[in-house]
Amino acid sequence: MKAILVKQPGGPEQLILGEYEQPLPGPYELLVKVHATALNRADTMQRQGKYPPPKGASPILGLEIAGIVEEAGFNCTKYQKGDKVFGLLPGGGYAEYAIINVEMAMPIPDNLSFEEAAAIPEVFLTAWQALTWLGKLQPGERVLIHAGASGVGTAAIQLARALKAEVLVTASEGKLQTCKELGAHKAINYKEVPFEDEVLAYTNNEGVDVIIDFIAGPYFNQNLDCLRLDGRLVILASLGGGKVDNVDLRKILSKRLQVIGTTLRSRSKEYQIKLTEDLSHFALPLFKEGKLKPVIDSVYSWEDVAEAHRYMEQNKNIGKIVLRVG
Repeated sequence: MKAILVKQPGGPEQLILGEYEQPLPGPYELLVKVHATALNRADTMQRQGKYPPPKGASPILGLEIAGIVEEAGFNCTKYQKGDKVFGLLPGGGYAEYAIINVEMAMPIPDNLSFEEAAAIPEVFLTAWQALTWLGKLQPGERVLIHAGASGVGTAAIQLARALKAEVLVTASEGKLQTCKELGAHKAINYKEVPFEDEVLAYTNNEGVDVIIDFIAGPYFNQNLDCLRLDGRLVILASLGGGKVDNVDLRKILSKRLQVIGTTLRSRSKEYQIKLTEDLSHFALPLFKEGKLKPVIDSVYSWEDVAEAHRYMEQNKNIGKIVLRVG
């Protein structure tokens, strides 16, 4: 089969369209003819040699797919050849064919294209895990979502609104309007003012209950100040750096705060299956009704994958960057 391969660890120019052995599905797996996949930060890091795939996973890039079942393992009764499915993978999405655990596959709603479906799994599962499983967000609570126009950010805004929470976000000036259109009640340009000042002014110095953060180090002290009593800080990445100076840990004690770090790719298969089932139950009806939607910045042919990676690394995108396969 054809697949996007990494010649050697390095920049986007190391990505080439080449030949790779077609995988075979196990008893509880589906072989999917991939029509679309999507880019993630993990792909760019793996391309650079900084984020190896989990043990046993395909070395091919790509954490999510949408396509048509080509073959079902002999213990798979949920789907059959010809069914349209999408879902999260530990790797292997940048290819003509990919393997997915049958319990990780979700049916593509009739109103969504392959490109739209491919833009859902990683960001909505990550956002759902952060908001509900870890952040324990409740109706009526406030949540602050950093990088609101990112893939996970756009998913988190919509899910938080569906959970009946009040949503605050940070983003750069050109991305604030998109965040508002997706449902954010307050959008803050983090480049103009300290976001802490805006959050506390908007909430009458009460703060927020949950914060979803990708920046880590540079935001840590402001995050602690923005959280109200019993607040939860969920850290998904450390894009700004992993070190923090002058932290007053007494804030965590006095406000009874929880600081939670997580990744999704390294979680067990069982965990990911339960998370997929939970999200599917809540979100699939909302996707069918158009109340939730994947946010796509751009769609590239997989032959232009290097250009797509360069674009992602410029941080210009609002929502997902999708690859059309084949």
